[in-house]
This record gives sequence, C-alpha cells and structure tokens, in this order.
Amino acid sequence: MAPGHGTLLTAGGLLLLLMAVLVVPSVSGCNRGFYEWMINDLCFTKFELDMGGVERSRWCSWPDTTEMYEALTNCSYQVALRMDCYWPNQVVDRFFVRVHQIYFLDCALTGRLLHDPPVAILGPFIGVPVLVTLLMTALVVWRSKRTEGVL
Repeated sequence: MAPGHGTLLTAGGLLLLLMAVLVVPSVSGCNRGFYEWMINDLCFTKFELDMGGVERSRWCSWPDTTEMYEALTNCSYQVALRMDCYWPNQVVDRFFVRVHQIYFLDCALTGRLLHDPPVAILGPFIGVPVLVTLLMTALVVWRSKRTEGVL
C-alpha cells in the first residue's frame, strides 16, 4: 500500500458507502441494527427538523403534521425496502412508539385538537332543555291551581 493512503474511510467514502447500501439491496437479508441506525439518522433527523418548524401547540393538529408524518412513514419504508427488511417490523414499531412518546403523547386519540363546538351548535343543545324545563314547570303550576273538573 502506498504511503499516505490510510485504510480509514473518508467522509466522502462513508457517504458513498451509505448510498450504496440504500441503492443496492442486501444479499444476506436485513441487518436490524443498521436499519435502526439508518431510520434514526435519516428519517428521524429530518422529522425533528420539520417538527421544529411547527409550534409545539400545533403538534396535535393533524392538518399541520400529516405531511411530515407521512414523509417519516415513507422514509422508514423506503429504507426497509432498500435494505431488504420487512416493513413494518419490530424496529419500526419501537421507532414509531418513540416518535409518539416525544411528539404526540398529549394528543387526543382522534388526533384532533379538543375544542368547544361553535355556538350555533352548542346553543340549541343548552337552550331547548332549559325551555322545556321552564314550560313543564309552568304547566304543572298552572294545572295545580285549576282543580275543578278533575276527578
């Protein structure tokens, strides 16, 4: 080996190796450890950057996060496909549980922000029972004062 040519990979060589792993499927099957490292390094890092651009109060808003979440899901699938791994698998399950624990722990199960319905909908549900109660009370009082003609 010529002097000055070390056996360590340079940054460019490492990048070339990573690209080769992504493009050429593995002959020996899925390397789960490397797959986990790749989805954390490639997919989760981008998701973190994307979510950093969204206000924390909007993390539970599906319209605000759906595109980023779909990109994360697609990224984990594409990496699995290129590394000859099944998808979904246990690594992906643990990965998404961790994502949900970090970003979506306080969200409602429906994925929507909880809020009161509009007054136009809420008003009748409050007003009608109150009016019926008042009318029935008035009817009972009026009927109790009219005793003639009752058996």
